[in-house]
Amino acid sequence: MLSWGPCWYAQKQFFEGKIHSLSTSEYVMRYDVEVSGFPSSHTGHLCLLRLKEDDYPGTTRIDDWPSWDLPILKWAKSQGGVVGFSHSGWGLKTSTDAIPTYEVPPFDGIGANEYIVDVVHGAVDFLSTVDTPVPWELNIWYHTLNCGFRTRISGETDFPCIYGERVGLGRVYVKLDDGRLDFDRWCQGAKEGRSYVGDGRSHLIDFRVGDRDVGEAGSELKLPAPATVKVRARVAALLDAEPSAEAKAIHQRPLDQKPYWDIERARIGQRRKVPIEIVVNAYPAARAEIDADGAFHEVAFDVPVKKSSWIALRVLPSSHTNPVFVVVGDKPIRASRKSAEWCLKSVDQCWSQKERAIRPSEKEEARKAYDLARRAYRKIRQESADD
Repeated sequence: MLSWGPCWYAQKQFFEGKIHSLSTSEYVMRYDVEVSGFPSSHTGHLCLLRLKEDDYPGTTRIDDWPSWDLPILKWAKSQGGVVGFSHSGWGLKTSTDAIPTYEVPPFDGIGANEYIVDVVHGAVDFLSTVDTPVPWELNIWYHTLNCGFRTRISGETDFPCIYGERVGLGRVYVKLDDGRLDFDRWCQGAKEGRSYVGDGRSHLIDFRVGDRDVGEAGSELKLPAPATVKVRARVAALLDAEPSAEAKAIHQRPLDQKPYWDIERARIGQRRKVPIEIVVNAYPAARAEIDADGAFHEVAFDVPVKKSSWIALRVLPSSHTNPVFVVVGDKPIRASRKSAEWCLKSVDQCWSQKERAIRPSEKEEARKAYDLARRAYRKIRQESADD
């Protein structure tokens, strides 16, 4: 349960900094915070999980909170919180569905806008996905992964604001080794990327690259030199044998119309099959098709890795794993000079939209944070390979 602006003073009375007494071994409820309707909301709504304290220091009312998000993220992380952006795609619209695209979005919304700065400061654990258009969510994530940052993705419904049908239209599945539901360990697993996201009708289980499971040992696989790695997973998807009229309509609908993530969009023609793609440094590197019959299918790919890279698995736009980071010769991931340039331009665009709503008393600190991000992306651009 995320307490937020319009309901803040009523809801926050239930915050205890621990799971609620109504929780059971199978269902866990806890109160945490969505920073929505706060002075910083223009820079992006924040999801703050596993908090011990829900009042920002020195505040008694919402209006007292910071007017930009980096101080809030740092404060939440300082108490052991797991933090990220909600409904990431808002404000990051582009004119194309290409993933990635090098078009700079407007950065004029309440999604993961200031993420482009905060990620440089090590202040973001995850980006929420599944409840906004997939190209808008994945594009910014892919570009920052190409620059060597390791933010993970989580799943979100944003009930009842974006989707009012039910909780669970956007999901994150976190692997807990003993199968015992525990909120703190679940949050930690989401932070470490021991997870995948999706609409619940395709599943990406036991994803591994070489001998490294996703989420294990920082999801990092070290290679002394370029090599070919084996990528494995168990994949399942479920489609009706024949698409209904509604399914056909969803399949043909533009990606910026609901439902944004849906297995019917992945259906290959009229067949009961979907594509499985290996993504390396933002682009598909291998592809296979599986029957969407609800059964698990073993998939395996041989993927050449020439330089330090990130590798993920997806059924687009239905599900997506978090990455495994393959480090070659102890060199950082610097996958794309064009991605670094995109990030640098995006910092400027974000500042052009957010600066006006940051309080004068906080503006100098914010300007310094943005300048640090610019310096970081310039350095990464110098270190990055040509595309």
